[in-house]
Amino acid sequence: MGKTKKLVIVGAGEFGEIACEYFTYDSEYEVAAFAVEKRYLKDRVFCHLPVIELEKITEQYPPEEYEVFTAITYPELNRARTRVYLKCRELGYRCASYISSRAFVWHNVKVGENTFIFEDNTIQFHAEIGNNVILWSGNHIGHRSVIEDNCWLTSHVVVSGFCRIGRNSFIGVNASIGDRVSIAEDTVLGAGSVTVKSLCEKGCVYIGSPAKKTGKTSYEQFGVEIEEEEI
Repeated sequence: MGKTKKLVIVGAGEFGEIACEYFTYDSEYEVAAFAVEKRYLKDRVFCHLPVIELEKITEQYPPEEYEVFTAITYPELNRARTRVYLKCRELGYRCASYISSRAFVWHNVKVGENTFIFEDNTIQFHAEIGNNVILWSGNHIGHRSVIEDNCWLTSHVVVSGFCRIGRNSFIGVNASIGDRVSIAEDTVLGAGSVTVKSLCEKGCVYIGSPAKKTGKTSYEQFGVEIEEEEI
């Protein structure tokens, strides 16, 4: 595949290495470097490419010439990734998305920026995938369903038709969500959970089949400090 665009990956951990591999071998992007916040900078080389301070990225890789992808996982219930993604936006960067050539994405699906869609995902008619969303391998997103911004879906999750997954949510491996179900923002749905009813309370953790609320909030589970205006 011809390389027509240049990319800096923000994040130099396991996901950063994975993103580099996928962008390199299955996209139009040439990965030029990695960037991390100064406090996390340990090595100056990663995957045979330079690692720079994010605080200096515009000096070496200007936004007029380079795009970025924020390759951070789900610490603080996706808030760590979201904070860095928004910082890159403020610096003037366009944030690249990756869609595997081995994913099935119907032609009228909407996909936001800084989103990563792995192989074997099926995304059906008129579904919408927001900004800063990660769909790991093998998920099914049914027709007209919406995955809101900053979500993380692990692997082999089934989201049926006309569903809505609220922002910042984390959906565990093999979870199943029935037709026309809405999931509130900041929800954690545990591995193997099944729900056919909407989960409307913000910030809860659900496990089991049928999914039942645990005694711990998602904020406690992920170590998130919530400001009063978020409650």
